[in-house]
Amino acid sequence: MPDFGEARPTQRLKSWIAMALVAALAASGAASAQTTTPAPPSVTVSPPLQKEITEWDQFTGQFQAVDFVEIRARVAGYLTEIHFQDGQTVKKGDLLFVIDPRPYEAALASMRAQLSQAEAQVDLAQVQLKRSTELRKRDFEPASSYDQRVSDLKVATAAVEAAKAGIRTAELNVEFTRIIAPMAGRISRHQVSIGNLITGGEGGTATLLTTIVSLDPIYFNFDMSESDYLAYQRATEKGLMRSTRDNTVAVSLHLTDEKGWPHEGRMNFVENRVDRSSGTIRVRAVFPNPNLLFTAGQFGRIRIPGSEPYKAILIPDAAVVTDQSRKMVLTVNDENVVVPKIIRPGPSYEGLRIVRSGLLPTDKVIINGLMRARPGTKVAPKPGTIEAEPETD
Repeated sequence: MPDFGEARPTQRLKSWIAMALVAALAASGAASAQTTTPAPPSVTVSPPLQKEITEWDQFTGQFQAVDFVEIRARVAGYLTEIHFQDGQTVKKGDLLFVIDPRPYEAALASMRAQLSQAEAQVDLAQVQLKRSTELRKRDFEPASSYDQRVSDLKVATAAVEAAKAGIRTAELNVEFTRIIAPMAGRISRHQVSIGNLITGGEGGTATLLTTIVSLDPIYFNFDMSESDYLAYQRATEKGLMRSTRDNTVAVSLHLTDEKGWPHEGRMNFVENRVDRSSGTIRVRAVFPNPNLLFTAGQFGRIRIPGSEPYKAILIPDAAVVTDQSRKMVLTVNDENVVVPKIIRPGPSYEGLRIVRSGLLPTDKVIINGLMRARPGTKVAPKPGTIEAEPETD
């Protein structure tokens, strides 16, 4: 007889195997379905940042004193006194040097004596002319004698004028022995010591004694390329910017050890020609210097406005994609589909990139997850924000 007890476990095993095959087929079908329809990738999107800005161009330049004077002697002689400390600040009219005045005082006394002599000659000539006039009226004196008396008076009068001119010159020479500061500023070291013979005169051969530079305000000179200058001219012509020559353009500056742009000034001069050897044009700004922080010859960095204030569209540099020679950004439309947009980028501003054209303020720009986004595909956008970082240098 057949053993039915052994047949029952075999049937149960077959049932278990069938159920396992069905479960495996179901799991395989589910995995296949997941492979064919993956979930959209996650990206972070944000509308571009809108901010009223002024674009700036930066240049390196050098400070220059508004006034610079070389102190030279106008008369020759021995230097007898020095009335300042090297490097001190002087005021206009301060006594700086004294040259031995005695030779010039003697010359002045001589010219005054010559004046007295000439005035005595005038008195004598007047008396003689008066006498000749009376004699001439009675015809007791020839005309030639009368003419001689008239000439003698004119010569004596001219001698008086010459003596007066000599006195004025001698007085000036005495005055020039005391050399005073022609302006306020910081004086350099003395180039000549007491006891040296000074060469004077009006030309460049006169002995250089020292120099003085003005302190407040102070100039800042820098060179602008021809292309930058032309861009400013075009913008001014279109009415987009104020002229750089009208002394109203505000500028700012920092020194080599400073952050930000703490010093405010204004442009006050643009050269009248471009340097043909360097292709640049010299520009000058003026800054107040009440604390005497700036020194002539010192270097600094200046920024000048590259535009009038306007509302700009700003995005991170990381959101810009390069496609051959074009720049574009990836945006997400209302159906969560990636749409590329070609843009014209501008300069950097506070860590972001200015977008000149190609982007609307309402566009949703992908700012994170660009590697997972493909044009024409769906994505899962998450809201983000774009924030500017104030420039510190």
